[in-house]
Amino acid sequence: MIYRLPYKTKQFFFVLIKLSIVVAAFCFIYQKLINNPKLDFHSFIKYSSKKDVFSTKNILFLFFLTFLNWLLEIIKWQTLVSPLRKISFKNALEQSLGALTASLFTPNRIGEYGAKAIYYASNYRKHIVLINLLGNISQMFVTTLFGVIGFSFFIATYQVNINYYKFAQFLLIGLLIIVLIAFGIRKTKFTIKGFSLKKIKHFILGYPKKTMALALFLSMLRYVIFSFQFYLLLVFFGIEISYFNAMTVITSMYLLASIIPSIFIFDVIIKGSVAIYLFGIMDINEITILSTITIMWLLNFVLPSIFGSYYVINFNFPKDTN
Repeated sequence: MIYRLPYKTKQFFFVLIKLSIVVAAFCFIYQKLINNPKLDFHSFIKYSSKKDVFSTKNILFLFFLTFLNWLLEIIKWQTLVSPLRKISFKNALEQSLGALTASLFTPNRIGEYGAKAIYYASNYRKHIVLINLLGNISQMFVTTLFGVIGFSFFIATYQVNINYYKFAQFLLIGLLIIVLIAFGIRKTKFTIKGFSLKKIKHFILGYPKKTMALALFLSMLRYVIFSFQFYLLLVFFGIEISYFNAMTVITSMYLLASIIPSIFIFDVIIKGSVAIYLFGIMDINEITILSTITIMWLLNFVLPSIFGSYYVINFNFPKDTN
């Protein structure tokens, strides 16, 4: 029906959709800041100001780390797409930040897959979705690897009450679900808009190994930078803790927060609760941890999404597609 509408009408609806995405992203940011059940926004500002976290020197250094974090993410996306199509750094910047803004309010940022795909012609889009999946898998692999190592040190160092029987039950149920899903997929003609499981497997196995290795390396650098940024914020808040001890908790926190299933409404609550529990064992107060998580979110998601809103507003479909 939309193709039958006059050109100006279609353009109006297109602009309206882009504005709606930007407004929805900013409303989502506002709601997360103002209606956080665990941390009052005014208390957060007052406490952070009292600790002098927002000094010029601190802010500039934190901004620099955020810049490095997203620089690596943009280069990683440019690298991942290169076997399919060469894109400039400017294109990678636009696609990464624009997709962040468009997906910020979607569950677990799943909208990023579609947001990046629409930057390409229709014959590229299914491959772009798979490439984006590879990029997320590379980051998840690094998070899991560092997390398992850090959590092992954490358990060995601190007295953590773990019900190993229930943990084994949970692990067994999880493995059983994975096996059943894998079996079900093999017995059915699983497709993604005509992209069969066989073709997906062929694409992933045929993807250049050197490119994937570089993506893993960039993911590792990103992990090192944003985890160091978290540690630095703890220091700015006056927490006396060694880098090694902090990293055992930070890596454990990211691991547990990434494997706990959640919808975006409860995402902050769950991740905040994990961080409070882990850092609470080290006698670090709750408001410091919640304030640190909030600043990390503002720097690494809100700030880039503000710049990304410019690319969403100025987005146009590729010329070779409708």
